[in-house]
Amino acid sequence: MEKRGRACVVVLGDLGRSPRMQYHALSLARQASLEVDIVAYGGSEPHSAVIENESIHIHTMIQWQKYSHSLPKILYPLMLLLKPIIQFVVLLWFLCFKVPPPDAFIVQNPPSVPTLVAVKWASSLRKSAFIVDWHNFGYTLLGLSVGRSSPFVSIYHWFEKHYGQTANGSLCVTRAMQHELAQNWGIRATVLYDQPPEFFCPTSLQEKHKLFCRLNRYLCHPFGVRDCVTATTTGIGADDQNETLFTTLVDTDILLKPNRPALVVSSTSWTPDEDFGILLEAAVMYDRRVAALLDENDSADEGVLWKEISGGKQYLYPRLLFIITGKGPEKEKYEEKIKRLNLKRVAFRTMWLSAEEYPLLLGSADLGVCLHTSSSGLDLPMKVVDMFGCGLPVCAVSYSCIDELVKVEKNGLLFSSSSELADELLMLFRGFPNECDALKSLKNGALETGSSARWATEWEEHAKPLISEVISRKLN
Repeated sequence: MEKRGRACVVVLGDLGRSPRMQYHALSLARQASLEVDIVAYGGSEPHSAVIENESIHIHTMIQWQKYSHSLPKILYPLMLLLKPIIQFVVLLWFLCFKVPPPDAFIVQNPPSVPTLVAVKWASSLRKSAFIVDWHNFGYTLLGLSVGRSSPFVSIYHWFEKHYGQTANGSLCVTRAMQHELAQNWGIRATVLYDQPPEFFCPTSLQEKHKLFCRLNRYLCHPFGVRDCVTATTTGIGADDQNETLFTTLVDTDILLKPNRPALVVSSTSWTPDEDFGILLEAAVMYDRRVAALLDENDSADEGVLWKEISGGKQYLYPRLLFIITGKGPEKEKYEEKIKRLNLKRVAFRTMWLSAEEYPLLLGSADLGVCLHTSSSGLDLPMKVVDMFGCGLPVCAVSYSCIDELVKVEKNGLLFSSSSELADELLMLFRGFPNECDALKSLKNGALETGSSARWATEWEEHAKPLISEVISRKLN
């Protein structure tokens, strides 16, 4: 029996929050028939398809502890130096001694330091090919936290460029990044666009109802919260299986409620390159502008409004429920700001969903909002790809290469300020749920975009030939 080839996927991060590298592992196992080792940090649960695949073997490293917030500022430069050294030693140990020798290492970049250095050393010692998947530029992300003029950024940039050039092959996420790598880095990369895998697809009405039943306690009964959702769902139990905020079970039929709120989903990493304040400001503007358009008095009691909604009254502009998914450093700061907003028609919920439930939520929503701005201006937000896979139209922050993904007035809209986003929310949701033609048109466009290309097809056409060629070259 011929021995199966082997690949090692390297992620110096939480594997559960690195979907593209999970998809690489699945494709290497399914489409290239390779045994696959994944070396990464733990934290969030990877998708069940990865865990259950017998050809994929996950090796979990110990996470570097974050002490930077409690340390004196004078020690911060020392930690910047110490952290990559310790990470380098641990990563090299795993790559050289904990995993069987692979035909190729495939590494996510960023982070670049010490990842690219460790993988290059390991590939030389184990006589393996070395492939970099460029998601962004690490030095630009570092510049967000320490300032672009910092000497650490210049050092990081040198390591990233030098070791990136030593790779046997490169993949990247946009044509803009491909051009930058070729022109200024001397690196020839193949574009592998993010595409949704098969489990990102539209959600059926039955699946929506089951999901909302599971989320009832989080949506309708969050501890200590009183807003336009909790005040209008007092009759819905936390474990109610017949009624949710959005749906109701009548005999054996599931019906969408006509006066349900519009569901808007935004997935964020709660980091500086995603300004969540834009979304909060837009929510406040929507709330105030709707009140003005409906000639409501500023001092009007929201209790009266909420009682009318509970009674089934529909308004020209719906309530909005924003569900914000994700984990990250600035989450608590913004949760405190949300508590102080005091809005009549807008509510927020923050939550972390499993890899299986997240696509169901996207397929159940009415609109997605993307706040990603890109530290380099050369990468694309994978969350938008996932939204399109589920047939969800998107409002996204405008930046240099976002038009490679979001086609204005076809599958989404772009905005540059909170005021523009508020205008788009008003325009799209006027007459919701039945008389909002612009939203329906964008939804059809998102469905078309999502169904036109899938990860497996994109990987087969662009990544597989490159990986096969690099491995073949190295073996010969």
